[in-house]
Amino acid sequence: MTEAVLFDLDGTLADTAPDLGGALNRLLNEEGLPALPLQQLRPHVSGGARGLIQAGFGLFPGDAAYAGLVVRFLRHYENNLCTDSTLFPGMAELLETLEERGIKWGIVTNKQQRFTLPLVELLGLRRRAGCIVSGDSAPRPKPHPAPLYLACAAIQVAPGQSIYVGDDLRDIVAGKAAGMRTVTAAYGYLGVDEPFETWQADAIIHDPMEILGMIGPHVRMN
Repeated sequence: MTEAVLFDLDGTLADTAPDLGGALNRLLNEEGLPALPLQQLRPHVSGGARGLIQAGFGLFPGDAAYAGLVVRFLRHYENNLCTDSTLFPGMAELLETLEERGIKWGIVTNKQQRFTLPLVELLGLRRRAGCIVSGDSAPRPKPHPAPLYLACAAIQVAPGQSIYVGDDLRDIVAGKAAGMRTVTAAYGYLGVDEPFETWQADAIIHDPMEILGMIGPHVRMN
């Protein structure tokens, strides 16, 4: 029986691309470069600062200007964490249904805690989530399974009784390594590398409410 559903944050639980893309475009403007359309940036959002700096400037870690641009990018983002970020359509209803059924849910993200906790607070979810595991919460981030093990320990649910939902290949790799059922959120950002159909997740969903079909009937225990 499924006892918990864990979610990646950016591109799975919440659509944060408008604010992350906005931070990049402010940085581009500072450098005298034109802003990029959000639709062009969305596939790169799962790559975090590295993915967006690469998309905007064509730079990689180790390039001379890279580190300085990342610092400035993160400063812009921190100042506008939740201006236009929202839960994906259907996610609020899914979380309410999980709570009504007594199924625990939590967040496991590679986003640093300094951004994760304020963002989840602004989304109104911090006190509802059973756990919030950030990229710097565990010894190693995803695709290592350590963050998922930490989440399961926090909510006292075995990995085998949990589902992990994500929109990036590393989410599926981490979930499988942890012994969880894995779900690809095809409505998310999905990266720019391997097609999501090849990730070998246990399921692919196009709407958050489809998760309920994997859980089946569940009775809250008093």
